[in-house]
Amino acid sequence: MKVVISPQTFKGSISALEAARAMRTGILRASPDAETVIVPVADGGDGTLETLVEGSGGEIRTASVTGPLGESRMAEWGAMGDGQTAVIEMARTSGLALVALDLRDPLHATTYGLGEAIASALDDGFRRFVVGIGGSATNDAGAGMAQALGVRLLDENGDDLPHGGAALTNLSRIDISGLDTRIAESSFLVACDVSNPLTGPEGASAIYGPQKGATPEMVDYLDSALRRFAEAARRDLGVDVENLRGAGAAGGLGGGLVAFLNADLRAGVEIVMETVGLDGKLEGADLVVTGEGALDYQTVYNKAPIGVAQRAARLGIPVIAIAGTLGEGYRLVLDHGIGAAMAITSGPMSLDEASERAAELIAHSTEQALRMMKIGSSVFSE
Repeated sequence: MKVVISPQTFKGSISALEAARAMRTGILRASPDAETVIVPVADGGDGTLETLVEGSGGEIRTASVTGPLGESRMAEWGAMGDGQTAVIEMARTSGLALVALDLRDPLHATTYGLGEAIASALDDGFRRFVVGIGGSATNDAGAGMAQALGVRLLDENGDDLPHGGAALTNLSRIDISGLDTRIAESSFLVACDVSNPLTGPEGASAIYGPQKGATPEMVDYLDSALRRFAEAARRDLGVDVENLRGAGAAGGLGGGLVAFLNADLRAGVEIVMETVGLDGKLEGADLVVTGEGALDYQTVYNKAPIGVAQRAARLGIPVIAIAGTLGEGYRLVLDHGIGAAMAITSGPMSLDEASERAAELIAHSTEQALRMMKIGSSVFSE
């Protein structure tokens, strides 16, 4: 029996790789002769960097970058084991979590550090990029990122714009003649799980600006600035991103990545599954075991276990999900490719205890799931 083990991180408790190893322990207790294939996954959000790096035998590297408010900081990025793919989470360079609540400033926050992290990976020889863009502190359409990579954003006097989304109101011309030439040799897959356009009532500024500290007046100002950027991108780059699905992600960074780097915006889980080669590893499998910290009604919205289950369903492979908890509406997952789901807690215990014992509990639950499956197979085959 071949079993593919493909969980995502049990958030706040255990990494995807550690969870997969615990599942393998449980499987081998129940079926010592089973062939197991570990393929940790993620959905493009928290844990994606570690999952892709650990699962591929890569390593975490660091770069000195400019933080969202212009401060110097060290940021982690991932070098996958293939020696070709870099994993960068924008939240590590320009994220909202890096800014104290009383210092949030979407008018001036910059993505410059993201560009510096990309340059660091280019220096190390990487030409394929997976970029996660959730959790931004910025509203600059990736202007800072572009400037860090050699793009000039000029005002009517031919002077370079300062950092921040507000400065885009004075944008008169985009000059990409100085763009790092290595960008043309590179590809960028961007984990983008929102569909907002760049501007307008559903755009980056209106929907996400307030959580970054924008007042209603700031929202209007920033929306006008992004519209100015969109006009310049159409004119100078020949790229229309204003109404592009996902262009409004991360303060317009989705649109900026497309305009400046010719990036491909896609659902995070799809990018991760493609990057780890899940389809090829599913071939010939008899069972898939997946899981995450909490299975509930939200799981069906582009979460990794559903992505795994749907890939398995195409090949007729049954799927079991092991979860930290089974929350509200979890039964919806049973309509999306998961055949059975069970929680790892076997009795009353605190969250802290469950987290500390996560590997043990995951192994035990997986073992019991396999034993029940074997009994069911015996009973229903008679």
